[in-house]
Amino acid sequence: MSSTLVLAALLLMMLASFAVGRQRALATADGHARTLHSRPPYYGTYVAMWAAVPALLLLALWVIAQPTVIDMVVRNSLPDDVRTLSSDKLSLVLTTIDNLANGRAVVGEPPAYAKEAAARLLSLRATSSWAMTVLVIGLAAVGFFFAWRKVNPALRARNDVERAAVWLLIACSAIAILTTVGIVFSMLFETLHFFSMVPPQDFFFGTVWDPRFTAVGRDGSAGQFGLIPLLWGTIFISLISMLVAVPIGLLSAIYLSEYAHKNVRAWVKPLLEILAGIPTVVYGFFALTTLGPLFRDLGASVGLDISATSALTAGVVMGVMIIPFVSSLSDDIINAVPQSLRDGSYALGATQSETIKRVVFPAALPGIVGSVLLAVSRAIGETMIVVMAAGIAAKMTLNPFDSVTTVTVKIVSQLTGDLEFNSPQTLVAFALGLTLFVVTLGLNIYALHIVRKYREQYD
Repeated sequence: MSSTLVLAALLLMMLASFAVGRQRALATADGHARTLHSRPPYYGTYVAMWAAVPALLLLALWVIAQPTVIDMVVRNSLPDDVRTLSSDKLSLVLTTIDNLANGRAVVGEPPAYAKEAAARLLSLRATSSWAMTVLVIGLAAVGFFFAWRKVNPALRARNDVERAAVWLLIACSAIAILTTVGIVFSMLFETLHFFSMVPPQDFFFGTVWDPRFTAVGRDGSAGQFGLIPLLWGTIFISLISMLVAVPIGLLSAIYLSEYAHKNVRAWVKPLLEILAGIPTVVYGFFALTTLGPLFRDLGASVGLDISATSALTAGVVMGVMIIPFVSSLSDDIINAVPQSLRDGSYALGATQSETIKRVVFPAALPGIVGSVLLAVSRAIGETMIVVMAAGIAAKMTLNPFDSVTTVTVKIVSQLTGDLEFNSPQTLVAFALGLTLFVVTLGLNIYALHIVRKYREQYD
């Protein structure tokens, strides 16, 4: 039986255990729920928890460990001369065995030991599948009967269930934290490997981005991995996008929160936030096929040389994309300003516009700054729009009509192709990713600090 069917059987057992546990609690109390320590659903959850959780943990461990164990057994059963092959050749042999076991076509006539290994692989998989089914369902049954026998009016089922819920929340939080830590360390180790080949000062302070297909070019010169042109392109495009997003988003937030009728707000705000739900590849396609050629043609009509893929095109489209980030967050922050501040301003004779400029906006300014910083971090990490609309040339230019590129574009380009993974041309992507991670993490932390400080002030 496959793991999916076993999981479905466990879910059905869990539902049945809940019903049986609840009924058992009522039966032990002679139908008087008031004599129970906890409400009947807690007893049902208690029994279902014991029936499902240990079995689910065993199922997860089995699914994770099964391929490794079976692969080890099959590998050890191969002839000695095959096991001593190089890692690449041995990997090819194991792929052939896996293809034979799964009924896929193989090139040429496979050797006899490969056929025997494939048959052994199928046998081990079948045995493992049945063993998993028996052990998991058996453990679920043992857990059910254990919990079912413990159900009585004095059982503190609610305490046990709530304690299990707390541990579940802790586990979920730990998974999120460990995932972040794992990402950071995976990038850090590869970055250190990269810096063992390229000096850090050449990377962080280099002004030329010219990686070669090999560690040393045909002319004997090594590739150059200067970060500054990529970092400047990222900042330049982000700056253009913020010049578009901040005024439009902030003025939209002021209108929706202070001037718009509630019916208008109920329609306009969701429509504005739809922009945040459009896939970034759609924005990039729009910039590539519509906005870029439009800017090029408009520039040609007035004598300006505007590239179809330029910092201006990518910045404008990215600015439109992040308008909802500025608008929605600023709107919520402006609405959080206490009405008493507005009333006091009106009582002193100020007009609505004066109240917004001199009272509401200064009071909401810390939160607005936080929303802008969050939008900046979103712009810095954008990839698809820049890939399709800004070009791939790493330049240090102040001309918004010229093509530039960003850190994210080069991460994509360096991780695609036929380069060896251990080459500096590939490992530089991890150094770029770690740099971008540190920058965006710092912006997010600073923005959340400002927003939290503002919210504490006006709670």
